[in-house]
Amino acid sequence: MNIQDSDLSNIDRLRWQCRRGMLELDVLLEAFLEQHYSELSPRLQRLFIQLLGFPDPVIHAWCVGGEPPDDEEFSELIAAIRETSAC
Repeated sequence: MNIQDSDLSNIDRLRWQCRRGMLELDVLLEAFLEQHYSELSPRLQRLFIQLLGFPDPVIHAWCVGGEPPDDEEFSELIAAIRETSAC
């Protein structure tokens, strides 16, 4: 498997993880993944992957509800995701 195939496989896994119990999150996270993930720094890509491990109500509160993340490290990523939802 070459690097491109590996990257596509990782994106497919992330796309699957973006499928949540809330349609609003599905749309928001999948759009962010498709439009912006590849442009993120490695640090923000890592944070996006970590974000997908949080429960839906937490992600919703941060990305849609406007609550600040408990961990300041996520602030930049959450702001970018919110910006995507405003488009």
